[in-house]
Amino acid sequence: MVVKKAILTGGGHATRLRPITTTINKHLIPLVGKPMIFHAIEKVIEVGVREIAINVNPGETELQKYVGDGGHWGITICYFEQIGGPQGIAHVVSCARDFVGADPFIFYLSDNIILGSLKAMAEKFTHGGYSACLAFAEVPDPERFGVPEFDEQGALRRVVEKPTHPVCNLAQTGIYFYDTHFFDAFSNIKKSSRGDYEISDINTWLLENGDKVGWEKVNGWWKDTGTPIDLIIANQLLLDQLVGSHFQNNGTRAEGARVEGKVSIGHGTRVGSHVIIQGPVIIGENCVLENCRIGPYATIGAGTEVYGAEIERSIVFENVNINCLLRIFDSIIGKNTTIISGHHVPQGGRKMLLGDNTFIEM
Repeated sequence: MVVKKAILTGGGHATRLRPITTTINKHLIPLVGKPMIFHAIEKVIEVGVREIAINVNPGETELQKYVGDGGHWGITICYFEQIGGPQGIAHVVSCARDFVGADPFIFYLSDNIILGSLKAMAEKFTHGGYSACLAFAEVPDPERFGVPEFDEQGALRRVVEKPTHPVCNLAQTGIYFYDTHFFDAFSNIKKSSRGDYEISDINTWLLENGDKVGWEKVNGWWKDTGTPIDLIIANQLLLDQLVGSHFQNNGTRAEGARVEGKVSIGHGTRVGSHVIIQGPVIIGENCVLENCRIGPYATIGAGTEVYGAEIERSIVFENVNINCLLRIFDSIIGKNTTIISGHHVPQGGRKMLLGDNTFIEM
């Protein structure tokens, strides 16, 4: 049976991404020109999901406005809060019990970005008679994640959350397939020393109680976007993955402007004669670019104006005003930010992490 339901995360406070997340939900941070959570939605739709429930912070309204009811994708999306406050991601799933009903489901942490497809994992879960199917990826720092342990025959034995001494370099990613045995496990596990209901304990309980638990190694690149550099890398890799049809020139370009490689320019955007754009680059609608250099690996939000600057490997939100002779790289610049010229620009450029509504004179 095709899995037609998914639970996605849209809550949390993303303290490692402040000040960006002081004024915007992390899951709405744009990657290749669209909110991060859209990538998760599209991944689960690709394998047949038709109903999605998204967990949100208490009092959240912004995410619902951006994502809507699912009509944009021809599916149904609803929202729910985590009852009793943050108590771990396994608890998030437990709060969606009524949504799940008797159906299998995907649980997807929406701040996970993968380049590969979930189709192989979905096929394995659907046809293999599994109660759960987990995704693992090789990482340099497995102690930050749930780490699988295998027996002498190579069979999965348990998953240990954030072990001090990991037994391998595989990590549990934020992508899980479950049937309703999940809720049997949840009713039998206890909170960890961190005060959370750990998803690793759910998986270990299923394994130790005779449920069939499969796993797949993530096909292609995977990243949880927990830090600014993670977001910049994810943006870069997603740009590389986009095919030519995603890059269309719908703006106006003055004679003399140079546009090289894969570049998308939105409607109403004006590109001046002394502008160089080196793809891959995505530029939103109604932007103004004059005497500047953009790219490679830059995304520029709608309504942004850039005069004189060089911007590469960066994510610039909407309605930003940059008017200075400055090289900006490996940066995230929040919406409505203004950066104007001061007296001295250091050689070599600057890195920036600027929240919304920032004003800087350089």
